[in-house]
Amino acid sequence: MKNLKYFLQFFCILFLFGVFKIVGIKFSRIISENIMVMFGPIFRSKKIIFKNLSIAFPNFDENQKKRILKSMWINYGRIFAEYMFIKNFRQGSIGERNINIENQYILENVKKDSKPVIFISGHFNNFELMAMQIEKLGIDLAAVYRPLNNKFLNPLMESIRKKYICKKQIKKGISGTKELLLNFKKGTSIALMIDQRVSEGIRVDLFNEKALTTTIPAQFIKKFGAKIIPVHIERINVEKFNITFQDPIKFSKDTNIESITYKLNNILEEMIKKNPSQWIWSHNRWK
Repeated sequence: MKNLKYFLQFFCILFLFGVFKIVGIKFSRIISENIMVMFGPIFRSKKIIFKNLSIAFPNFDENQKKRILKSMWINYGRIFAEYMFIKNFRQGSIGERNINIENQYILENVKKDSKPVIFISGHFNNFELMAMQIEKLGIDLAAVYRPLNNKFLNPLMESIRKKYICKKQIKKGISGTKELLLNFKKGTSIALMIDQRVSEGIRVDLFNEKALTTTIPAQFIKKFGAKIIPVHIERINVEKFNITFQDPIKFSKDTNIESITYKLNNILEEMIKKNPSQWIWSHNRWK
């Protein structure tokens, strides 16, 4: 039964991608955001989303949460539509015209230094652009990703990511961490989202509530003295994005894993607070 459900999802997505290709990016975004506003709440628990919002913003009233929820689905829809045009973001005029990089000198310094770093961010709008822009600007990069549950759809998305976002895609998990180590030792920087719930992490405060959090950045700091570069992606309007690279953070190797992970969660919190509607609230983050 699950395979049938996944196949139907795959078929629907292929159909929508075909439609998007015909109508172009402008109308694709409109179609996709309306689909997500209508059907997103059917597939993702509204209860979990409101619980998450209550943890992060306990003083927000019901109407504020509803506005964030609607904006989140609109952004979800736009991101989905943009996968069909990711080649144009990478190679064509869409990216050059609509992606602004703040503090690009930080990336230039990483290239000059030739020492690998850890780029961290969260699932903001459009989160795929982080790894794409870093690699596009000439930095050897490996991006950590979580494979989709849908076994029919996952190969397609992996292909899109490897071809247009970042060539080195490493699956989240224990085996992936070993692969990251090998790449990092060879001089490859790493990009990962630190906002996903993980099974092999530790419980650290996020908005004053314990959340399972990856310790990969902390482990690389302890082992290699790696620098951390936080990255915030923001959609300025329907078409335009701003990607901000923050100053590298250098931790002492004596700092413990819990303290490092807590500090990085604090950075993530500040990014979320800046524009709550652009973070994906549907993950069961505080399970």
